[in-house]
Amino acid sequence: MSSVLQPAAADQDPPSAGPATAGKYRPVSSHLAIAPPVSVVIPAMNEAENLPYVFKTLPDWIHEVVLVDGNSTDRTVEVARELWPGVKVVEQRGRGKGDALITGFQACTGDIIVMVDADGSADGQEIVSYVCALVSGADFAKGSRFANGGGTDDMTLVRRLGNAALCTVVNRKFGARYTDLCYGYNAFWRHCLDKIDLDCTGFEVETLMNIRVVKAGLKVQEIPSHEYLRIHGTSNLRAVRDGLRVLGVILRERSNRRALRARTPAPVIGTVRGKVS
Repeated sequence: MSSVLQPAAADQDPPSAGPATAGKYRPVSSHLAIAPPVSVVIPAMNEAENLPYVFKTLPDWIHEVVLVDGNSTDRTVEVARELWPGVKVVEQRGRGKGDALITGFQACTGDIIVMVDADGSADGQEIVSYVCALVSGADFAKGSRFANGGGTDDMTLVRRLGNAALCTVVNRKFGARYTDLCYGYNAFWRHCLDKIDLDCTGFEVETLMNIRVVKAGLKVQEIPSHEYLRIHGTSNLRAVRDGLRVLGVILRERSNRRALRARTPAPVIGTVRGKVS
C-alpha cells in the first residue's frame, strides 16, 4: 500500500497527465496529489432532502462513494444516483448505524475509508485534512469538534457535558488523549478494520472504534472539524439513552481488557500504548 504525498510546483498542474503518472496520482489541489484511492461511506435512511448538501461538498478526486441505504421510503437512492452517477448503493439488511457502517466498509475498494453522516452536518471539503493526516503517517484520523479549529452548531449543554465526561473516562481507562468521543466523522486505512474487529450495530459504534484503535496500538491523529446543524428532518439521537449505551461499550471494553491481561503473561519488554498526537 502506498502512502505518498506528491508535491507539485506552484506554476504546474498536478501530476495527473502523462504516461508516468496517469491513473497513479489523484490531484487534490494545484500543489498536492495522492496515490491511495479514497472511499467515502455514507449511511442513509430517508435523507433525500439532505443528500444534495452532502454531495456538493464532496471533492471530485475521491475514488468512490458508497451509500448504505437503510430501507429508505423516500427518494434517497434515486437522489444519490442523480447527484453522483457512479455511486455504489448497498442495501442494509440489518438495523442501526453500526450495522450500516460495517456493511459499507465491506463494500469499499479504496485503501482509505472515510465515514460521513448523511444529514448535512459534515463538510466534505474537510476530507483532504483527514487524508493528509493518513498519508503523513497516521493510521486513524479522528474528527474532533473540540480540537483547536473545530466547532459545533448542534450540541446541547447536556450532550456536551455527557460527551466530555465519557471522553474523560476513555482517556483515563485506555490511555487515550481524545478531545471528542462521540463524533462520526473519521477516516482510516483499510487495514485498520482487521485490528479493531467491529461487532457493534448501534450508534455507539463510533465510541467502540475510538477505543479499539487505541487498544490496538494504532497511531491516531485528531482533525479539527466543524459540525453543522442537520438541514432537514429530526435526529434519532437521545442524550440519556445513547449516553448509557456508550457507557456500556466503555465498561465492556474495559472488562475485556482486564480479562485479556489476566489470561496473558506480562511481556518482558513493555509495549507502547496508543496515543493521539
